Amino acid sequence: MRCRIKKSQNADVDISPLIDMVFILLIFFMVSTTFVKDMKLDIDRPSASSASKASTKAIRVYIDKTGDVYVDNQPVRIWVLQSKLRDLLRGSTQKSVLVVTDEGIKASRLIEVVDQCRLSGAKDVGVSTLNEAG
Repeated sequence: MRCRIKKSQNADVDISPLIDMVFILLIFFMVSTTFVKDMKLDIDRPSASSASKASTKAIRVYIDKTGDVYVDNQPVRIWVLQSKLRDLLRGSTQKSVLVVTDEGIKASRLIEVVDQCRLSGAKDVGVSTLNEAG
């Protein structure tokens, strides 16, 4: 019997397919991730010394300096606001609405929007302000 000595082969691991898969997964997760987009309205919010933090799950209603009302980044007429909010609040567990308004808005417009929010079934309606420093 003869003993054969096996020649050792170089076992190189090719990692280029691994790198390709990592880049493909990275691109997939970057494309499929949703990002939170905030409104692109220029709003100068009024300030208040008694301000408190609002819930992050509150539905936000925006009123810009011209008096236009926005819900979900879409302009909404005042007479449609109640039904739109009712639909959004139906699926929500926390029935709160936050009205983000410009400082120069007339009080009558703000009261009209807050009334429509309450009539839609919102339990808690707040107005967004800037907290005073000091």
